Amino acid sequence: MDIQVWSDVTCPWCYIGKARLERTLQLVDGAVTVTYRAFQLNAVPVPEPILVKQVMSETLGGPERAEEMFTRVTAMAASEGLRLDFDRAVAANTFAAHRLIAWAATQDRQADMLDALQRAHFSEGIDIGSLSAIARVAGSIGLDSAAALAHLESEAATIAVNTDIEEARALGISSVPTFVIDGKYALPGAHDTETLLSALEEIARRESANAGL
Repeated sequence: MDIQVWSDVTCPWCYIGKARLERTLQLVDGAVTVTYRAFQLNAVPVPEPILVKQVMSETLGGPERAEEMFTRVTAMAASEGLRLDFDRAVAANTFAAHRLIAWAATQDRQADMLDALQRAHFSEGIDIGSLSAIARVAGSIGLDSAAALAHLESEAATIAVNTDIEEARALGISSVPTFVIDGKYALPGAHDTETLLSALEEIARRESANAGL
């Protein structure tokens, strides 16, 4: 089974969805390959660091509504063993982070790089729009931070990230996470393990039946 996951680094539901997918795959029989694809919920440049809380307060119409959302998603993340600290999280354009993930993929560290960047954003208050900062994040998982920075300071992987974004648009993906299984079945949302496992098992049954025709 092949699973393509469109996600954005600063999307809390994507962080939760990734944890749930990984837990689900421990229960799945047979070989499964997972590839993480780039998506930007907001491609607007962020010229200087600003707290996510401030941005979301303005977007949602006030701090009280934003706080309700933060409380809900923080509790849901905690149930998956993830820590979200919105008092520290900094808003950022994620294009460079996606380019770094593409670079890590060439070293078979794609999922590790995505996880490290999500943790940096949600738990450590690191500005993942900063090239030097995310190069250090690459170094924290054992990759060459100097090589990572050189990659980020070039135009490398720009085409790869744009291709992911354009393919998402062609598939009609407008929210993340979205899981595309075997190129045929789209499953949007950070579903719980039971729901996700049921969906994957049903897809496996369908593909097995089709193979026998």
